[in-house]
Amino acid sequence: MSSAVRATTATTAMSGAGSFVRFKSEFLGIASLPKPSSRGNARARVKFVPASTTRASASTSGGGGGGGDGDRGSDRKKATMKKTKVSEAPAQQPQPQPQPQQQQQQQQQQVSIVDPVGLGRRSRQIFDEVWRKFSGLGQISRTSLADGDDDAALLLREFAIPAAQSTTVLVVGATSRIGRILVRKLMLRGYSVKALVRKPDQLPPDALPRSVEVVAGDVGDPSSLKAAVQGCQKIIYCATARSAITGDLFRVDYRGVYNLTKALQDYNNRLAQLHAGRSSKSKLLLAKFKSPESLQGWQVRRGTYFQDVLTSKYDAGMEAKFEFTETGQAVFSGYVFTRGGYVELSKKLSLPVDRTLDGYDGLVLSVGGNGRSYVLILEAGPSADTTQSKLYFARISTKIGFCRVRVPFSSFRPVKPDDPPLDPFLVHTLTIRFEPRRQRPIEGPSGATQDLRSFKLILEYIKALPTGQETDFVLVSCTGLGVEPSRREQVLKAKRAGEDSLRRSGLGYTIIRPGPLMEEPGGQRALIFDQGNRISQGISCADVADICVKALHDSTARNKSFDVCHEYVAEQGRELYELVAHLPDKANNYLTPALSVLEKNT
Repeated sequence: MSSAVRATTATTAMSGAGSFVRFKSEFLGIASLPKPSSRGNARARVKFVPASTTRASASTSGGGGGGGDGDRGSDRKKATMKKTKVSEAPAQQPQPQPQPQQQQQQQQQQVSIVDPVGLGRRSRQIFDEVWRKFSGLGQISRTSLADGDDDAALLLREFAIPAAQSTTVLVVGATSRIGRILVRKLMLRGYSVKALVRKPDQLPPDALPRSVEVVAGDVGDPSSLKAAVQGCQKIIYCATARSAITGDLFRVDYRGVYNLTKALQDYNNRLAQLHAGRSSKSKLLLAKFKSPESLQGWQVRRGTYFQDVLTSKYDAGMEAKFEFTETGQAVFSGYVFTRGGYVELSKKLSLPVDRTLDGYDGLVLSVGGNGRSYVLILEAGPSADTTQSKLYFARISTKIGFCRVRVPFSSFRPVKPDDPPLDPFLVHTLTIRFEPRRQRPIEGPSGATQDLRSFKLILEYIKALPTGQETDFVLVSCTGLGVEPSRREQVLKAKRAGEDSLRRSGLGYTIIRPGPLMEEPGGQRALIFDQGNRISQGISCADVADICVKALHDSTARNKSFDVCHEYVAEQGRELYELVAHLPDKANNYLTPALSVLEKNT
């Protein structure tokens, strides 16, 4: 199966009718459908009107066979009874006999009740009326409707998500093209919404619904984000720089994401401290290097991959040390001049009695140094008999300066191909190895290329990431399509830096890279989900907003990055996607089957 997939928002082939019916993902009824050309087609379309909109449906038994006349007569009889009941006067007065012309008009009105186009228009009118009232009142759970709005309340309840009642979402970029739609979609489902705005006093009155909590803050100022993340469980970041100036791109697309992830982590850590470290968001501390005593138990070892006479022939020297400096830093440094040689830092893990690593998703390291790459090695097996242990490795890259490196357990591979996959429950030893091979040249601050055989690694802490089922941070990035060629490279560089910062943070993430944004209604066309930067079409802002909302509580969206665009027709023999599912259900959950085949931790 190819990595690209196709997911229809709600498309179902009609047997006998020879046509397709497409429901909008945010629509209560049938819309934008051509007028039925035959009696059979009209009956087929009425079949798929959701019962929640008008509570009226017509039975279908094929493409218009002889057995359908009885059903149509039954529907017409019900419509006549409803029409008669409404037209009754309070006082029982004799009614004049209808004229032939009046009877014909009444019959046309009765037939129009089961007309799908009429039903779609009526449901749309109900939805628009409900939305006008709802947008001024606030959240669904806090909205009180009038006695005559029973149908409106019923429609709103069908949009509400149970998990939304206790979830507060911070929207960054709430006044952007996607953000304006996103805020209203979140409110419609019952979320509490906070919007981060740089200058709230300059916000137009109708820019956001009145029930949205507007918080003043700037993504480039970490101190202003503490109040913004207070009480929030999730963040959706759809802000973008307004200019192509490198400073603005760096501040919004990279530093903004970094500052918000750190603010949310700090808030989660404070909650964990209040709960004595038992919060589901809290990490397990494996090592924290804050004093000379914290270096106890760590061993420095040297070795080589050659096990023959060549070892002494190419022995040019190796040196490594692990020390706590006067500046208060734990530094692992040295050099490896020997061909095939390596140096490593290792320690046997000591976990609390009631904790094992199988309840965690991976490791996160806070490190600094000169930008070298390293190999993390986990030794797993019975702790009583280390001779039966097996080795698993994963390569990591660092940057010049400090950074956080996130390493999922799923990225570890066995050293021996025949060994089984890693079982975190059996892990008992952690090793950090440096080897000169596979190092990338990096220019130093003065522009001179550094010697790839020397290294310096500053360690702050090593923690285990808690296993989560849902996304904590949704980032709307871009594919570069639709951006001016003169500024595309700068924009993509800033966007990719922000994505890497989010992946390294340790939070559960979902990164969405839409094609060129278009101003058109959502749910009109099928969507293509892909990995590999191969899409070539655009997508509506409403569809992107709907994906962001659905990703909040979808376990298949956690720790995934993907491109998305509208459906397109590929050349013969070069199809880039496969059909995933037709989903005409009321919930219209197209995201789960579409993302289940995509790779995680990308």
